[in-house]
Amino acid sequence: MRNDALHRAFDEVPRSDFLPEEVRSHAGVDAPLPLVDGQTNSQPSTVATMLGLLGPQPGHRVLDVGSGSGWTTALLTHLVAPDGFVLGVEIVAELVSSGRAALAPYADGRAEIRRARRDVLGAPEDGPYDRILVSAEADRVPEQLVEQLAEGGVLVVPVAGTMHRIRRTPDGLQNTVHGQYRFVPLL
Repeated sequence: MRNDALHRAFDEVPRSDFLPEEVRSHAGVDAPLPLVDGQTNSQPSTVATMLGLLGPQPGHRVLDVGSGSGWTTALLTHLVAPDGFVLGVEIVAELVSSGRAALAPYADGRAEIRRARRDVLGAPEDGPYDRILVSAEADRVPEQLVEQLAEGGVLVVPVAGTMHRIRRTPDGLQNTVHGQYRFVPLL
C-alpha cells in the first residue's frame, strides 16, 4: 500500500505527461507502456512498490538509473522536495531528450536527466547518493552502484527476476528480496 507522500506524488505527477502521444490514453492502465527502442514506462503498481522500498525522504540525493520517460525522476523529485536533488541517467538518446522535456515542469532546479555513459554505471562523480533506483534488470547486484551509496543509503534494483533492496550500514550490506518482476535489461 502506498504511503501518503507517495500517493500525493502520483496525484501531482501524472504518468500521462511522460508518455508518447499515441499511448497517453492508456496512462491509467496498470501495465508497462511502450516508449522507444523496446523501452517501456513501468506499470504504476511496480513503480509504487519500488518507491515504497526505496523510501526517499525530503533532502535526499537520489540517482535514478534508467530514467526512461522521466516519470520516476519527477516522482522522486516530488518526494525529496524541497531540498533534495535527483539525477536521472538514461542510455537511450531519444529518451534523454524526451525525458528532459517532460521533466522540466516538475524539476524546479532540483532534478536533471543526463545521457548515461556505456562504460560507467550510474554517476559516481556526483555521489554518494542516499537512494539509488534502477528501473532495468541486472544479471547480478551491480557493485558499481553499491559503491555509490552513502552510509545508510538504499539501492532498489531488479536482479535476475527478483526485486532487491540493498542498504549500506556501518556493519556492511543488508540485502532483502521483494517479489518477482520483469524489466527491460540493464544496458
